[in-house]
Amino acid sequence: MNRIFVFLPVALVLVACSQNSSGVRITKDTQQATAAVVQAQSKSEPVFYNGKVYQIDFAPDPAGGYAMSVSGMSASQQKDAVAVSTSSLRQFACKEKQSSKLLTQPTYSDSKWRMTAHCI
Repeated sequence: MNRIFVFLPVALVLVACSQNSSGVRITKDTQQATAAVVQAQSKSEPVFYNGKVYQIDFAPDPAGGYAMSVSGMSASQQKDAVAVSTSSLRQFACKEKQSSKLLTQPTYSDSKWRMTAHCI
């Protein structure tokens, strides 16, 4: 009788774990497909850099790059804006093992650093 009480909960856990959940998939092909989806969509992400949180926005550009903006930095933080934007693009939009590079020089207007970058 005690074996039934031990077996039943274990069996229920195993049955629950064996169901395929569409939320998590770990395969190399799926990761590349996910990166392709991210590249086609606009994205806005908070990014923690040098002890502060900045807002990164990027959207696909018709020329093949990404129009990017970094909010929360001052006009004197051009180097930081470039570092945050290129590393964020590499993290959120570029395929695995790709790097990112600026296409246009950053400009500061309306309290945002704006630039265009692409994956290489």
